[in-house]
Amino acid sequence: MKKLAQVNKDKAIDLLNERLTYERASVRLYDSILEKIGRSADPSLLNLLGQLREHRDQEKEHEEWLEAQIRGLGGDAHAETEMSRLILIESQGIREVVLNGDQNPVHLFHALLTAELVDSSGWQLLLELADEADDDEAREAFRKRLHAEEDHLFFTRQVVERLTRKELLGSPEEAVAAANPT
Repeated sequence: MKKLAQVNKDKAIDLLNERLTYERASVRLYDSILEKIGRSADPSLLNLLGQLREHRDQEKEHEEWLEAQIRGLGGDAHAETEMSRLILIESQGIREVVLNGDQNPVHLFHALLTAELVDSSGWQLLLELADEADDDEAREAFRKRLHAEEDHLFFTRQVVERLTRKELLGSPEEAVAAANPT
């Protein structure tokens, strides 16, 4: 991380704080979705709980890792920065859907998909910056977390697609039949 922060340590800390703010928000999103899906009577939704818990725990690990990196650079992991403020404003709609009472699984997973798209892009940017700074340690750490985020994104996209098909076309079997007429 030292090479990445060599030219502009304050900006590096700001970018890490932006990711940290997003990871903290992601943990809250997952907690809320886990609670709401856990109250569902739909077995297909209940079957998602294990994967959702795993993703939540990975988001928490990202949060803790970022806190350590920021402290390691001499920053304050609880400071409000330019980019952390921006993330809070940008993510208001997602928080509104997930945290403020919406119970519709399609809405919850659609909002989570939006969050995961942003999350994945944020880690991708950090990886590219570490590449440009020739910071092997940061590059590998960012790559590891980006890989987890890509898994979250793939899973969430599949859930959104499945729920949308079911809503639009009926049962999963009906949806497959409608999509593949013989």
